[in-house]
This record gives sequence, C-alpha cells and structure tokens, in this order.
Amino acid sequence: MTTRYAFFEGRIVPIDQAKVSIMTHAFNYGTGCFEGIRAYWNKTKKQLYVFKLEEHYERFLHSCHIIRISLPYSVEELCGITVELLREEGFRQDTYVRPLAYKADAGIGVRLHDLEDQFALFATPFGKYIEREEGAKVGVSSWRRINDNAVPARAKITGAYINSALIKTDAVMNGFDEAIVLTQQGHVSEGSAENLFIARQGKLITSPVTEDILEGITRATLIELAAKELGIETVERPIDRTELYVADEAFFCGTGVQIAAISEIDHRPVGRGTIGPIVTQLRDLYFSIARGEKEDYLDWITPVYAAVHAM
Repeated sequence: MTTRYAFFEGRIVPIDQAKVSIMTHAFNYGTGCFEGIRAYWNKTKKQLYVFKLEEHYERFLHSCHIIRISLPYSVEELCGITVELLREEGFRQDTYVRPLAYKADAGIGVRLHDLEDQFALFATPFGKYIEREEGAKVGVSSWRRINDNAVPARAKITGAYINSALIKTDAVMNGFDEAIVLTQQGHVSEGSAENLFIARQGKLITSPVTEDILEGITRATLIELAAKELGIETVERPIDRTELYVADEAFFCGTGVQIAAISEIDHRPVGRGTIGPIVTQLRDLYFSIARGEKEDYLDWITPVYAAVHAM
C-alpha cells in the first residue's frame, strides 16, 4: 500500500493536495520541526498499534516551543488526528507516521517571530531503517554533532538534520552502514539520527542528554525495560571514543532505527562481532511490546482499528 492521504491545513486531504509553495519560509530556511512515530501491525489480532503516541506528541510540542511554533492542538487532539488518518489509510503493515510543524508564510527574511504556524501529518509503510540491523558496521564520523547553543539537537528541527545528512552520507560512501558522531568536546554523542548504547561488564552505558543528543523515547524505554525486565543497570555518562572499541556490545536505538546491533566500529569487531545477548533480549522485548503481545505494557500502545476488526 502507498500513502493516499495527509492531514493538511486543518483537514484530511488526498496526498497530492498537500502541497506548499516554493516560497514557504520553512522550505527556504528550515524553520520547522517534526516527529517520528511507529505503528506496528499484529497479524494475529489484525490490529495496528501506535507505539508511545502521547510521549511522541509531548516531545513534538517541546520542539515546537523551542522554535516558537504555536499550534492550536493539544497532545490528545494530535493523537486523535493521527488515529483518524491511519484509519483512513487502512494500513495492514508496519507504518511510519510523520507529523510536521512549520513556518508557513511565503516570503524572504530569516526569523521565527511574526510568522504563520501550520501543522501537517502523513503516514507511510516502513520497514527497516538499517538493513543489517542485527550487525551493522559503523565508523566514527569526522563531522561533529551540532551544539545546543547553536542548533539544539534536543529539538527535531528540520533544518538541523543537514548535520545528520552529512554524517550519514559520508558513512555510507565510506562503506559503512551508519556512523557514530562525537560532540565538539570529543565525547560520543549518538548516531547520525539514533541514540547509542554500549555494554561493558554487564552494565549498559549511554551518553547523557547534555551531550547534544535527542532525548529519545526509545532510549528511555530501553533504560526502563533493561532495569525492570532484565535487571540491568544503565549508566548515563560521557563516553570516550576508544571505549567504543572495548565494548562488549553496542547498539543504536530510535523510532526509525528501532534497535540495531553494531557488529563493527572503525573496522574493529564489537565483542565477538555478532549480535550480543543483551541486544537480543531487548529487541525481543521491544517488538513483542510494540506489537501488543505483552499484557503488562498495553498502555504503551494505541490501537488504530475498532475492536470488531481485531476479532
């Protein structure tokens, strides 16, 4: 199935009617923000489940606030619009949902104030973000992560993702699946568009939110699941580059990438060079919860279709 509809300028319209002018402020200056949300199809229950929908829209509105976008919708209303759009689409497969908020005026002039704000939303079938997600080969990028006092990575600002694009393209053109990027101070930040964990001596380690990372919803989810379900502590602290080389396991996480094991960093194998036990357990837990197979976590997911469709 392909994308047929979008929520645009206050209503659901055919996707080919959801268009902006080339003079649109956000198109010229990157003055917009977005969110990434996953919905997972459960074949047995014939149900599409949206993962942590409210948390995503809470973060979305935080991004809006940072770049002075004011939308006329609450978190609850945004959730309702999303479910309505997904029902119209009728997807029966894993799906990616993309909300956008942007400066909609047509004209020239760099600023955030005195501009019209708009909201748009579309969804599209989506599978793997990294093809080798059970053993990605990555390299440390020569590019550095944008700094919070310049362009905050805490917000999902559209224009800021040129940093991620530069990092990703260099990695792929150099033969890697993905990249790890350092902060301006030389500490490990995250992937090009993913959070990063390493495992050492039975503990998980991840960069703190003060290391110019996105405050990841999947990241927070895995910290909670590791402690609650696996009894594994997560330490949030700065990570040196060479710690990556001596990690027992390493993995990316995020809405797009989900959970992708890293088998090699800078041509050095991570652990045994294959997916490790902690990553394997976390992947199994995450996908079973996201697909509505764990009764204890049903409040983390939002069903799209009416109960009669799930019988």
